[in-house]
Amino acid sequence: MRTPSRRRPRVTLAMAAAGTLLAPLLSGCWVGAGGSGSGGDSINVLMVNNPQMTELQKLAPRFTKETGIKVNFTVLPENDVRDKISQDFANQAGQYDVATLSNYEIPIYARNGWLHEMDSYVAKDPGYDEQDILQPMRESLTASDGKLYGQPFYGESSFLMYRKDVFAAKGLTMPAHPTWQQVADLAAKVDGAQPGMRGICLRGLPGWGEMMAPLTTVVNTFGGTWFDKNWKAQLTSPGFENATKFYVGLVREHGESGAPQSGFAECLNNMTQGKTAMWYDATSAAGLLEANGSPVRGKLGYVPAPVEQTKSAGWLYTWAWGIQKASRNPDKAWKFVSWASGKEYEQLVGQTGGWSDVPAGKRASTYTNPDYVKSAAAFQEMTKEAIESARPNDPGVQPRPAPGIQFVDIPEFTDLGTKVSQEISSAIAGRQSVDSALKKSQQLAEKISKEYEGR
Repeated sequence: MRTPSRRRPRVTLAMAAAGTLLAPLLSGCWVGAGGSGSGGDSINVLMVNNPQMTELQKLAPRFTKETGIKVNFTVLPENDVRDKISQDFANQAGQYDVATLSNYEIPIYARNGWLHEMDSYVAKDPGYDEQDILQPMRESLTASDGKLYGQPFYGESSFLMYRKDVFAAKGLTMPAHPTWQQVADLAAKVDGAQPGMRGICLRGLPGWGEMMAPLTTVVNTFGGTWFDKNWKAQLTSPGFENATKFYVGLVREHGESGAPQSGFAECLNNMTQGKTAMWYDATSAAGLLEANGSPVRGKLGYVPAPVEQTKSAGWLYTWAWGIQKASRNPDKAWKFVSWASGKEYEQLVGQTGGWSDVPAGKRASTYTNPDYVKSAAAFQEMTKEAIESARPNDPGVQPRPAPGIQFVDIPEFTDLGTKVSQEISSAIAGRQSVDSALKKSQQLAEKISKEYEGR
């Protein structure tokens, strides 16, 4: 299905915003960089330094041996890699043939003519099996012109994780499809169930990719939206206001200590260390919680993202491969993308590193692979269901002017989302009311409305 058609933003506007695309979700140190230029039998790949990417770097000699194509890697922390990608792709410098981009950036980059379409390659590469890619992933990497501009390396949604043993000890049952009000009631009952344990962990750390990611899914299912179909800002509307007051109230009453400084990493630590009974966050967290040596391995249950007015509420995110339009070696770049996102690569990772390390969340066949299913038995089915039920083009109860579940797919959203998150985090800290935070946030959003109204 095509993403909603809308007028292409002014290139100058997109260029100005390119350097601010996405706040960091990951952290890490510099890993290394390839120095030689692409050309001949080599390509340059610029990618984020998360563990699955660095594992790919180690396995890349297999690709070179099979194809004769040398891969020069530049591997950087997320903030640095995004800045470098935006500079090279916006200027069409052509220094890098392939880069890691998310489903937030790919439609924006495609609209500005910075990416090479992939439909022509998919058509000539039946072994890649594009139809095996989960539909929400394909849709999220398709631009408004109906063409495909990215291939996912791995994907995720969001769901609710909870301590089965704690619930059993308290005589509580987690609903198969909980509402947020049910979650709030349960949080009150399990708060203090064990010494130092709080009822729930929810991100309060400022950042569009930190607190605003889960909070925006709550806004969607409470009937709110950032902008209506005509680009009118809606941050003081009842849906947005009710969702934010609920979220702030829940985390203040039954959430983790230090909530205004708590993001994904802090909530992961709290859950691992037994300091929280529930956690709503990325499906990718389950693999870490169920890893060998985890104190909570086998103690956790998983249910879909809580809802109120919608049938589903989980977000959709993928690290994907994009080929620069100015690449001098697009054919060789596609061979790399096809290898890195293909079924055979998953088999290679499973056989060399272990099936729990497979970059999952993108292919239907992964979830029928008996080795992977056995390794990820606790969460793999729920993860697949969460991704397949994600609705990036229709995440709420009203029409939207742009796609996106936990974001609005426009260049300006990274700055807007981060500034709004700072106001709401201040409310979590008790430094201002939610009403005050949203009034300021509405004024910020109205500046965006003026740019887009009438498009």
